[in-house]
Amino acid sequence: MMEGLAALASEPAAWAALATLVAMEVVLGVDNLIFISVLSNKLPPEQRVRARRIGISLALVMRLGLLASIAWIMQLTAPLFEALGRAFSWRDLILIAGGLFLVWKATKEIHHTIDPRADDEMFDAGALGIGFTAAIGQIILLDLVFSIDSIITAVGMTDNLAIMVIAVVCAVMAMMFAATPLADFIERNPTVVMLALSFLMLIGTTLIAEGFGAHVPKGYVYAAMAFSALVEGLNILARRRREARVARD
Repeated sequence: MMEGLAALASEPAAWAALATLVAMEVVLGVDNLIFISVLSNKLPPEQRVRARRIGISLALVMRLGLLASIAWIMQLTAPLFEALGRAFSWRDLILIAGGLFLVWKATKEIHHTIDPRADDEMFDAGALGIGFTAAIGQIILLDLVFSIDSIITAVGMTDNLAIMVIAVVCAVMAMMFAATPLADFIERNPTVVMLALSFLMLIGTTLIAEGFGAHVPKGYVYAAMAFSALVEGLNILARRRREARVARD
């Protein structure tokens, strides 16, 4: 660790690697942040900030814990068994399970948004403690999936542990600052909820594809998400201007 800090202080290439890895970790953290924001908005208002802080703090703890056991992490990519003509590792199984969970979760939430019947409520208003516990449990599950993918990406980009730790901490701090504004924005704009759930379905499908060995370039995924967000932003702007015009008239 100290050698890595010394290299960071003396080698310009180390700073370039740090900047690249921070940017990569922030981008990878967007998926995690969208899930936490959507899920925390299902809780009562007084519990939302605490759920986000706990979820993001657990993401940091998991990432740092996984960094401390890099040798074990790298073993997750070793073949475990063969099926359907290819070898599967623990990483593949975790990605597939996490992707299926995201697709199921997003589908359930989309159904509830379209047909909000009382018996479909995920969190019973009469049992807020159970709802909060369920939310934290699901956040922990997806934190694990995203953390493993994040750390494997970091290990593939550099072998400097200090750079990896700094990049992970910077990315999680960015998530912490952005969590509440993002969640509030989603809540103020109901149409954004459907867009965010669609993002979760896209991310889940991508995780499943990655688990089965079909590499999906992240650039394509995030470009599609950015374009969709831009279109939705224009729709929100146009809607607000119409509302302001009606109010003036």
